[in-house]
Amino acid sequence: MRYFDCDKVKTMETVKTIHLTQTVQKGGCAAKVAAVELRKILSQVRMPKAPPELIVGTGTFDDAAIYRVNADVALVQTLDFFTPIVDSPRLFGKIAAANALSDVYAMGGKPATAMAIFAFPLALMEDAIAVEVLQGAAEVIEASGAALVGGHTIDDDTMKFGLSITGFVHPEKVWTNAGARPGDALILTKGLGTGTLTAALKREEATEADIDVGLQSMCQLNDIAGVVSDELLSSIHAATDVTGFGLAGHAFNLARSSQVSLEIEFKALPVLPRALEFLEKEFLTKAHRTNAEYVKTHTRFTDASKVMEQLVYDPQTSGGLLLSVDPSCADELLRALKTRFPMASRIGRAKSPDARALHFQ
Repeated sequence: MRYFDCDKVKTMETVKTIHLTQTVQKGGCAAKVAAVELRKILSQVRMPKAPPELIVGTGTFDDAAIYRVNADVALVQTLDFFTPIVDSPRLFGKIAAANALSDVYAMGGKPATAMAIFAFPLALMEDAIAVEVLQGAAEVIEASGAALVGGHTIDDDTMKFGLSITGFVHPEKVWTNAGARPGDALILTKGLGTGTLTAALKREEATEADIDVGLQSMCQLNDIAGVVSDELLSSIHAATDVTGFGLAGHAFNLARSSQVSLEIEFKALPVLPRALEFLEKEFLTKAHRTNAEYVKTHTRFTDASKVMEQLVYDPQTSGGLLLSVDPSCADELLRALKTRFPMASRIGRAKSPDARALHFQ
């Protein structure tokens, strides 16, 4: 159904038929404030003085904050929310939860508690839709081993949902985006293309069934500790999750924070089914353009088609982890990852700083 007929949004049947993507202008991580604009805003804010216990704060655009509690324990704190990226309410809740939890995994941590942030249009949608969103989130939170302990809701014209997550990590085992070393191998754990897949969904050029592999990827937790030994985990020098700024944007943040350059091979990139088809048809978002603007002066392309360029700009929602790894352990780590993340791929390497932070070839 096309939105909005308030008289029809009053039965449980609506949960099955309403198209949440038609209620918003942009959805998922594509709705993030553009990286260029965000840096501009933050540069004008006088931040509070950071205490010595703050290991990771706002300085490097990392995935979460790290606050040392004692010699053995540090808090991992993050928050993420966005507008609907899919039509099914329960699926939306699952994706939003997996996306928020990913920030803790990207820092090497284990999530412990989750609090919901929920804006819901009470006059326009049946309560059953809110129940479905929360139930989807609860299922993913339970799978992570964390507890849903509360949250905050407001009545708003546009639905928005996400989570504030608190986790724990040993202070000496924190991953950041600032630890990559020249010679490291780069591994990406999930396929690319969620931005264009969900753009096709919003345009009603595809159904959820058509992009099921991409949807399942977005629901998957980035918990790599469950399949990787502690020894192999220690070979990871830097990590970040790939979300709204695309592979190029998050790789650039990692390269800049680590003071390295990254070489990434197009042929090695894992791609979700139909993503290249939809990019060819120019099913794009505003974030494709803003992500390109963010890295354009720092990126070199060799023999790149327009479609492959758009792929690395594609805004991911609940995307994979980008890992910078000791090259001597990379193959063994990749084999372990593939038992849970079949599209995990070795996509390039880090090297000494160059004139451009990123080289796609």
